[in-house]
Amino acid sequence: MTDIAITGASGNVGREAIDAFPDDDHDLTLFSHSETEDLDAEPLEITDREQFVDALDGQDVLIHLAANPSPRAEWDEVRGPNVDGVYNAFEAAAANNLERVVFASSNHAVNMKNTVSGIRPESTVGNPGIVRPDGPADPDTYYGVTKVFGEAMGSYYAKRHGFDVVNLRIGWLLTRDELRQECEERDASGERYARAMWLSPEDCRRVLNAAATTTLETTPLIAHGISDNSERFLSLSETMLELGYRPQDNAEAVLSDESNGRDGPETT
Repeated sequence: MTDIAITGASGNVGREAIDAFPDDDHDLTLFSHSETEDLDAEPLEITDREQFVDALDGQDVLIHLAANPSPRAEWDEVRGPNVDGVYNAFEAAAANNLERVVFASSNHAVNMKNTVSGIRPESTVGNPGIVRPDGPADPDTYYGVTKVFGEAMGSYYAKRHGFDVVNLRIGWLLTRDELRQECEERDASGERYARAMWLSPEDCRRVLNAAATTTLETTPLIAHGISDNSERFLSLSETMLELGYRPQDNAEAVLSDESNGRDGPETT
């Protein structure tokens, strides 16, 4: 039985993380900044280091999802949770001798050159080249900058303290209906971004489980977490090779089903 702590459990990705692990193999401890009636989560202020250290007592793995998730947030809005909170997460993991930290990074850590005028997040222009995990950082927002910081902290703690770190660059988690709606309402560059970065709920669960449980050949590891989208430019080869991730969904298939008047199948 592996004890897994999940911060940010009440968020969209956090709720998929809860469903990513079989109850008979994993014991989950959920943490959330805000109280949620439908979720049995413990309150945690991630900017409080001592509280974070105490919270991880007895845990084996931390999936750190808690953050200000807005790519449009100003620096003062992200520096507390996304900088101090990330340092506290890794420090708490080291203090409690955890085996692994899965840090929720983002596509925004490497998307600046592909955005409209270099200033509009969640947009894609031109014909982007393949972005691989070992390529240079290219943050498109202050939010993206904090994710680059988090990846650097993960690298430092993996090498300094010897535990596994997976920096998982998560794409855009949307249901199929949400994907269709975004593509209907956005301009061409916004639709291109959605088609490239989509992460289905089912694939989200798959990649989170793989990031937390797969035996690693190398650490720290940077991996891209998106679905098997035809128009993707974030490379999935490394995620599939290193984590055994096998995405089953494709934005193109969902949108083609919609244009043909059919609903695409839900996969499990």
